[in-house]
Amino acid sequence: MWSTAREIAAGDVVIVWMTRDIIQPLVITPGKELNSKYGYYRHDELIGVPYGSKVRSRNGKGFIHLLRPTPELWTLALPHRTQILYLADIAFVTSWLDIRPGSKVIEAGTGSGSFSHSVARTVGPRGHLWSYEFHEVRAEKAREEFTRHGMDGIVTLTHRNVCKQGFTVEDTVDAVFLDLPAPWDAVEHAKKALRKDRATRICCFSPCMEQVLRTVAALNEAGFTNITMYETLLRPHQVDAASPLLPVSAISTKLKHSEARREEKRLRQIANARLGMERRAAKRKAGEGEDAEGAGGEEKEGKRVKTESAQQGREGGGEERPSPEEQAQDEAEALTEIRAASNTQGQDEQSATPEPRKITLSKAFPEVRGHTSYLTFAVLLPLSTATPASQAGGNDGSGAVRTEVRTLTAQIETIRMTC
Repeated sequence: MWSTAREIAAGDVVIVWMTRDIIQPLVITPGKELNSKYGYYRHDELIGVPYGSKVRSRNGKGFIHLLRPTPELWTLALPHRTQILYLADIAFVTSWLDIRPGSKVIEAGTGSGSFSHSVARTVGPRGHLWSYEFHEVRAEKAREEFTRHGMDGIVTLTHRNVCKQGFTVEDTVDAVFLDLPAPWDAVEHAKKALRKDRATRICCFSPCMEQVLRTVAALNEAGFTNITMYETLLRPHQVDAASPLLPVSAISTKLKHSEARREEKRLRQIANARLGMERRAAKRKAGEGEDAEGAGGEEKEGKRVKTESAQQGREGGGEERPSPEEQAQDEAEALTEIRAASNTQGQDEQSATPEPRKITLSKAFPEVRGHTSYLTFAVLLPLSTATPASQAGGNDGSGAVRTEVRTLTAQIETIRMTC
């Protein structure tokens, strides 16, 4: 479909991812520029850049990511011409209609081409998609997009009113998807286009319940069975990788380290206070000694020395008081021992505790996205299972009875679904 080269070339379609809500397609055209609130970028400088690259703006306002187009990204970035199908509905419809590589599918109501791109990728080159659009301008724009994206060999687009004119193929396709205002008018035409040699499926995309009721009645009258209706609601989740909660042992270790740091700070403050007090006391004693010498009294000096010695003896309990230098040295040694003990304990516990792994957290958004439309599905059984039985029944009316039983079964399923 799109370019499969590793690097971007002129004329390629690129998905420009700015934020989750700002995604836009860009056709690389030499000489042009891309201007946004996240900066401006020259197309010439984007040529040769590998897909998936992060490109910074020339004026330093931000950056963008250049992504290779996929049907999922195209659904998020395409220019809206009509209401489109989003990924949740597309995935569900594709699965229920049993669309696979090689399938042949009809789509009535091309619109903006969101569903068309996904089906074209699913069926591949061995399959085919017949797409019909009533609006001529929308049909021309969709045809241009399909050609630019390399889908001409897979998709055949026709401007046609299928409700009145029917489809261009008969007894060919495996599935039919009707995205029309009045799908009940196209049910009989869809029945003609479906294959008769195997069980085939149909899906009608309707936004209103009144449309669903009329469509179910038309499907019953046309002989479809297994009629069911679904509504797809989407609840996004935000997934993040976060650090796990710390165990009690790690928290205890942090508290111990904090206490050790506080104790170290306290001892340091005490040591500084003591040193200051000793310096002030030494200066005071030195001043008093000078005053005593000036008075010339050796006796007074002796008495003062004896008095101070006796007082120190009484305060120290008869022991000799250490000098300020010795106190500072003792406190420094105590601080060193505290630091060594705390570092050793922290290293041991860190080596014993393994590195915690991050945990994945999922948070659901409060709002639920939807409703887009109701999806009505039905199955058309092959004629080979009913024709032999009717022939074997002869004229006894058994074939008609079986047809009535099948119709009643479908009606019962419809009533059960409505209740």
